[in-house]
Amino acid sequence: MKSISLSLLFFLLFSIQCFGQDMKEGFTYLETGKYQKAEVFFKKILKDYPTNKTAILCYGRAVGLNGNAAKAVKIFIGLLKDYPDSFEVKLNYAESLLWGKNYPDAKVYYEKLLKEDSKSFAALLGYANTLSNLKEYENAIINVNKALEVLPGNPNALVSKKYMRLGLANKKIKYQKYDEAEKYLKENLITFKNDKETLLNLANLYLISKQTDKAKATYEIIGKNPKDKLTSLNGIALSYHLAGDEKTALSYSKKALASISEDSPKIQKNQTIERYIQALIWSKKFSDADIEIKKLLDNNDNPDNWMLSLRATLNVYKSDFKKSLADYNLILKKDSASFDGNLGKANVLKALGYYKGAYKSAENTLTFYDEQKDAKNFIKQLDLSYTPVTETKVSYSFDNGNNEAKALDFKTEVPLSIKFKLLANYNLRTTSNTTTGLKATTNNLLLGASYQLLNNLTLKANFGVTSSESETSSYKKLLTDISFSTKPFKLQNLEIGYKRDIQNFNAALLNEQIVQNNLILNYSVSTNFNLGWFTQYYYTFQSDDNARNLLFTSLYYNILAKPSMKAGINYQNLSFKNQVPTVYFSPSKFNAVEVFVNLIKDESAAKNKELFYGLTAATGLQYIEDDDSLSTYRIDAKFGYRFSEYALLNIYGLQSNIASAVATSGSTGFTYTEFGLRFKWIILKKPIYKR
Repeated sequence: MKSISLSLLFFLLFSIQCFGQDMKEGFTYLETGKYQKAEVFFKKILKDYPTNKTAILCYGRAVGLNGNAAKAVKIFIGLLKDYPDSFEVKLNYAESLLWGKNYPDAKVYYEKLLKEDSKSFAALLGYANTLSNLKEYENAIINVNKALEVLPGNPNALVSKKYMRLGLANKKIKYQKYDEAEKYLKENLITFKNDKETLLNLANLYLISKQTDKAKATYEIIGKNPKDKLTSLNGIALSYHLAGDEKTALSYSKKALASISEDSPKIQKNQTIERYIQALIWSKKFSDADIEIKKLLDNNDNPDNWMLSLRATLNVYKSDFKKSLADYNLILKKDSASFDGNLGKANVLKALGYYKGAYKSAENTLTFYDEQKDAKNFIKQLDLSYTPVTETKVSYSFDNGNNEAKALDFKTEVPLSIKFKLLANYNLRTTSNTTTGLKATTNNLLLGASYQLLNNLTLKANFGVTSSESETSSYKKLLTDISFSTKPFKLQNLEIGYKRDIQNFNAALLNEQIVQNNLILNYSVSTNFNLGWFTQYYYTFQSDDNARNLLFTSLYYNILAKPSMKAGINYQNLSFKNQVPTVYFSPSKFNAVEVFVNLIKDESAAKNKELFYGLTAATGLQYIEDDDSLSTYRIDAKFGYRFSEYALLNIYGLQSNIASAVATSGSTGFTYTEFGLRFKWIILKKPIYKR
């Protein structure tokens, strides 16, 4: 509310009368914003002239503008009793309601004034400002336009209109109506060319809507004013970060840091240091970032929240989530309304597996920042992870041993709470061999549940039955799949499980009725320097008294983050206790080494109505028993489309000649090919427990 605009208008109307009472000095105090002196001055005047209407008005304005709105309201109410028909007094009373932020009553009163005089500039502008404070921006603009019809080009009205447009634009941004918001901001720039506030709001709009090129261009315009050079460079750095160009983001942050001078305002210095350290973190220069943060925190008994937020962010990137949580708690202890504190804590709690607390922190963010996009999206993504989902896959596979298979897979997850969800999996598979004429059909049904025992420990258990039918046999067997998954240390994942299934690679093996009991260990570790390691081990004891050891390990390096690109080396070791080559591939020793490259835009990273993909190519050598090495290759590709956050579809295909994939006799020269179609659908809009 720009009350000064009304006060200036008021004094223009009655200043001549003021001067007549030798009150020019007091009027000057009011006009120049020296309200304390004005209050003292007019209080003295009233001792000599206690009934002077103009002196009372001036005193009331001085009191109100000096911060005592309640007293000013009483003064003007008293004047209204003495001058009930004075429009001038009524205008001042209306404005005093604005000083006290009593906008609802002010709105009603201004509406009465406009019925008395619909062309009053002061009433129209006061009413418009009232509506603006009530966030009724559309009506506010309508009424400020009426005021400008009365006094075209009035600077106070134009300034008020500027802030109304800013308010309306921010309201549109909140509800993601970016085109409409852009229109209002650009209208401001027509009236106030290169207005800094408007340009900053416009740049923020472009950042939020991921229009990073437009954001950069807007920050460049801001930077044309030498005083705003740091603001410009910091904004451009952020734009490059959001565009995924961390190297350029860091270079602009370095330019900004080098541009700090003794004359730079403290707030801009701090913002520049903050952006520089953020850029170091984005570029994964964690050691450098740690050094800079320690400079800020060492010998600092009461660090600012932005400093603590930097350390928390660094620890998030390093997966030191417990340390990060401690800092976010410190931030919230100082400022319970901190956006970084609340939403940062939500992200950390989610990473630690405290999902209920993550919900609470995100919802707490929204109590302070209504409709905030990031907080709403965080809650929405959490909701989606606890909403019933189904996945259907159809596939066709064949090999050069003349085996063919068609399969239909259907699985669903139904979360009943944050910790507990029901699981179901059905598989129909038909296999045949064109050489032997053997055919078989299997139906597998598994039902189970998953339960989060601790924040970092989850139990998953499925039990079911498989039914197999062929021309020569028919049987049913029990199926089991039990696993514990945990995160024992930072950047590490461990899964231990037991799985009972039937060897069903082809019709001949189905007829053998070989039950496999698999003890499984999966272990992965990541690092903060882009290196990763994954290991899988199977120990299988079978119903035919055979046993299998299978080890797979992969060492890889992350080359790119967006899209994900990594390359590495895989090693496999396979051995069987007994060799039964006429039944299935069962060497006493098998080794394979391959190099691979993997390029992925993951489906979880794809936006609505956007494509995702994955491609893996590998080649190497395999050694079967003591035979000479054989070359290997493996190609795996998928291509999909995300229709919305609730549905996606993809096709996939793979081909490999690695013998360890064989479950049949005569492995030499083996080639396996599979392709299929997969559809994933999140059934409901919200979790069951929220409905």
